[in-house]
Amino acid sequence: MLPIATQHGLDLITYGIYIVTTSWQGKDNGLIANAAFQVTAQPPRLAVCINKASLTHELVRHSRHFAVLPLAQSADLPFIGRFGFRTGRTFDKLAGLEFTRGVTGCPLVKAHTLGFIEAEVEQTLDVDTHTLFVGSVRAEASFQIKDPTPMTYAYYHSVIKGKTPLGATHSAH
Repeated sequence: MLPIATQHGLDLITYGIYIVTTSWQGKDNGLIANAAFQVTAQPPRLAVCINKASLTHELVRHSRHFAVLPLAQSADLPFIGRFGFRTGRTFDKLAGLEFTRGVTGCPLVKAHTLGFIEAEVEQTLDVDTHTLFVGSVRAEASFQIKDPTPMTYAYYHSVIKGKTPLGATHSAH
């Protein structure tokens, strides 16, 4: 039996904080994710893990594409909450935000993001409550912003004092 610790082992794994967007049949949506990572360099592939209950999951499953936008450390809690604490089923997360469309049609939000990586889904892996979507990178770019420091999950919790929303990849402790 493992000893009981005050900090869980999963809390020791570092993460970034990302907006994942997609679009299908005229419906745009996005959510906050901390499980996005490069899978291979050649050819370039990216993976995201998304809760099956989310609208973004449904749209990625149908559209077969997604964009990952790394958040800047300067993003505030109201902006993060727009994508992380509300559902796209009842709230238009992109309303009032400036964005462009990428080559896959995904909305690319420039506010509080460092850039984007767009991918087309090649493979999926069912992981109970979530799906891991693995995609081939179709386009990527970085934005010119004043503070290009990426937000980490640790910064989000310790400095911004953000909470982990229900349904997130990483469970709250």
